[in-house]
Amino acid sequence: MLRNLLSQKLSKMVREKMDAVAELQSEGSNFQEVAVPLPSPHVIERPLEKPVGLDSPFREVWGLLQNKQVGSIGIYGMGGVGKTTLLKKINNKFLQSSIKAFDIVIWVVVSRPTNLERVQETIRSRLQIPDDRWKGSEEDDKAAEICRILKTKKFVLLLDDIWEPLDLLRVGIPPLGEGNQPKIVFTTRSADVCGGMAAQKSIKVECLEEKEALSLFQAKVGEDTLNSHPDIPKLAEMVAKECKGLPLALIIIARAMAPAKTPEEWESNLQKLRLYPKDVAGTENDLFSVLAFSYDSLPDEATKSCFLYCSLFPEDYQIPSEHLIQLWIGEGFLDEFDDIQEARNQGGKLIHMLKHACLLEVGAGPFSIDGEYLKMHDVICDMALWLACEKGKKKNKFVVKDGVGLISAQEVQKWKDAQRIALWNETSIEELREPPCFPNTETVIGRMKRFMFPSGFFTNMSVIRVLDFSNAELPKLPAEIGNFATLQYLNLSGTRIEYLPIELKNLNKLRFLMLDKLYLVGPLPNQMVSSLSSLQLFSMKFFSSPSPTYEIMLLEELEQLEHINDISIMLTSIQSIQRLFESHKLRISTTSLQLRLRRGVNQVQLVSPSCIKDLLLQKCDELEEVKIIHFEKQVVPSKFPNPQCYFNHLLSVIISGCNKLMNLNWLIRAPKLQYLNIQHSKIIEKVIEDERSEGS
Repeated sequence: MLRNLLSQKLSKMVREKMDAVAELQSEGSNFQEVAVPLPSPHVIERPLEKPVGLDSPFREVWGLLQNKQVGSIGIYGMGGVGKTTLLKKINNKFLQSSIKAFDIVIWVVVSRPTNLERVQETIRSRLQIPDDRWKGSEEDDKAAEICRILKTKKFVLLLDDIWEPLDLLRVGIPPLGEGNQPKIVFTTRSADVCGGMAAQKSIKVECLEEKEALSLFQAKVGEDTLNSHPDIPKLAEMVAKECKGLPLALIIIARAMAPAKTPEEWESNLQKLRLYPKDVAGTENDLFSVLAFSYDSLPDEATKSCFLYCSLFPEDYQIPSEHLIQLWIGEGFLDEFDDIQEARNQGGKLIHMLKHACLLEVGAGPFSIDGEYLKMHDVICDMALWLACEKGKKKNKFVVKDGVGLISAQEVQKWKDAQRIALWNETSIEELREPPCFPNTETVIGRMKRFMFPSGFFTNMSVIRVLDFSNAELPKLPAEIGNFATLQYLNLSGTRIEYLPIELKNLNKLRFLMLDKLYLVGPLPNQMVSSLSSLQLFSMKFFSSPSPTYEIMLLEELEQLEHINDISIMLTSIQSIQRLFESHKLRISTTSLQLRLRRGVNQVQLVSPSCIKDLLLQKCDELEEVKIIHFEKQVVPSKFPNPQCYFNHLLSVIISGCNKLMNLNWLIRAPKLQYLNIQHSKIIEKVIEDERSEGS
């Protein structure tokens, strides 16, 4: 009896548990989301070295942030004085767990020219506004959405590097007298901007006191140098005084002096520093006369030219290092090297040198096969442009226009002495009555969003060497370009060009031709590529290939070029891949290979040895296997391949949209691989199969 009662109770419990499980399963099948983004932290830490000499302004600003009567604070001072460093210190102070007075701290770099859309996008990212409330919206609607959310929060808005008054209402920032007592702190070089922004308190950041300046200078020079001779500490004091307490100048000059280990070197460099005029009118000129000392310390004219060239990019622009080096080579700065790879290596050394001298900085762009991103501090960029224009004596020697709108014909006439012209973003030129004359112009960089070069603009450029229109909204190539007998570098990547004129075959001095991300209506003109007798680098990836036959014809034209040694290309068929690897010249010249294989291809064979550095397998829907074979077409054993069959140059592999590719065992043949990116490839199970399960 007791046993029956227990059995009944147990059965009842089991039924109840099973019903509960079934109910949970039913609820689970209706989940709309199984994962949601993590909430954004209330403050994001900014990288910051220990600040020197900012304790006083920091205490003042921090005290004002606690004052309920003060909503907006302007921080101003000359370039390089430490305004951004102070703002970073304020930002990071909110990380302390004991400080919870605000819901969110938002950091925005404004820079110049002011871009309202970019400011809104940065704030949107911090507030995690979803796409369905943002994409496709007008500026006013975006502002309304930002305002709606910020009104519910107690926030701090930190705006760095403002050059002109910013209309906060247009951005979507609610009036400071409303809501939860928000705070706004911004930095600028101009006291007038503080007034224009209606700052309730304005704080000027001064240069360092002599003792603080010397402390910073000594720290950057290093004890090893300071202790190398008894006279050097006194000389260091004298050099530090010449920097006038400007932190950026102290750091740059200290880095330039660090290798000097004898009093004679210090005295010589101190004398050079003192030769610059100290009474030039204007703050910027005083700054440049100090900063230019670091430029003069560069070892040779090639390095100096490479540095000045960076001033052609807009402030805060993230410069891909590989692209920058290619431009340097195209300009002839590295002509002492016949081989492109050797020139690239030297370019990398120059970048390292310029970074070490604090003349270039590491940028914030994502990692890519184009290498790291670089940027110039805005003060350094202005100084470089000043130097390039012969210390302001030839104002238009380097012409750089970024987002300035329509440029008048009268302004263009002033560019007759220009050596280099760079036009960026929302910039265009009005129609001209007659073609302008540019007898000295060697470089034109046109990266305009609304591309508009008037007819005749390129007619009189007798020494043009570099044309870079990459990523510009260029619908048609100017006809005059076919007559440029001196042109050596042409980059049309990412433009909207549909046809390339046959006249390009006349460019017999062209060494670099980049045609990536083009969607041409038809193939390249027949025999155009093979007519470019000086061509060394050819790049044509991410384009719409008309047919395998066309790809083979293109490869055959490239093979005819005597000087070609750097090819980047996209192929779509087994036949064109075979044609590439059958040619010794093409095999050793191809450095970047993109495969977008057509339907029906389930296996591809890559031939070693080769010089491929970057490999991209993209949208190879039916690809199941990749094999590496020796150039004699003997299959390489999988476990212990012969060293000569390695892909010794392969550094980067990207695999995207290869849904039947199961493993990447072949990557064991790439001992120098640095970067592997696998995306949208559903069934890849293993990168390198375990040796024990590989068999013989």
